[in-house]
Amino acid sequence: MGLALVVRGGWEGHEPVAATELFLPGLRVAGFDVTVSDTLAVYADEAALRRFDLIVQCWTAGELTDAECAGLVGAVRSGVGFAGWHGGIVATFAGSRDYLRMVGGQFLHHPADFLEYDVRITERGHPIVAGIDDFSVHTEQYWLITDAWNDVLATTTVHPGPNDEFTEPVAMPVVWTRQWGAGRVFCSAIGHRLADLTQPEVLTLTERGLRWASR
Repeated sequence: MGLALVVRGGWEGHEPVAATELFLPGLRVAGFDVTVSDTLAVYADEAALRRFDLIVQCWTAGELTDAECAGLVGAVRSGVGFAGWHGGIVATFAGSRDYLRMVGGQFLHHPADFLEYDVRITERGHPIVAGIDDFSVHTEQYWLITDAWNDVLATTTVHPGPNDEFTEPVAMPVVWTRQWGAGRVFCSAIGHRLADLTQPEVLTLTERGLRWASR
């Protein structure tokens, strides 16, 4: 049996409790004994974190202390998996550089309104997205800053509007994985609302991503 830690909180607009509750049954069916934390203080104890196989995070717009950042990043570097979606993983802890390097992406912007956009699967042989066709979602489209160490599994294209500073379409990652030391990292940019997470393609790839990241 694996051990999973779910850390949830921060900005309530992303419904961290309800969103993580969607995935707890699947984790348990997959054989995980799940512990839930509503505080970031759990990250400060690296030795305790190292006993987990997987950390699932849904914590938007938070701040880590130096000890919390060091504990979390150290645990992942040692082999603990780390996974999450949307603002709960890439729109948080902006002041913690080591955290940002570990996840490989930071939210910068999205259009004011929800919009329909296409998600293109780019690595069809990867187990997280195998068998999933390209699909569309109607939600926030994240503009992210990322780097080339990511293994990008799905992308979208951000098209300029009449008042935008950029004038050409920009490719943007939507789903990616990352190896950080001995630990696996899974990130998805989709998941503002419960309706986003329960869309069949999104639900499937997110559930797979959590399991894939586990030690």
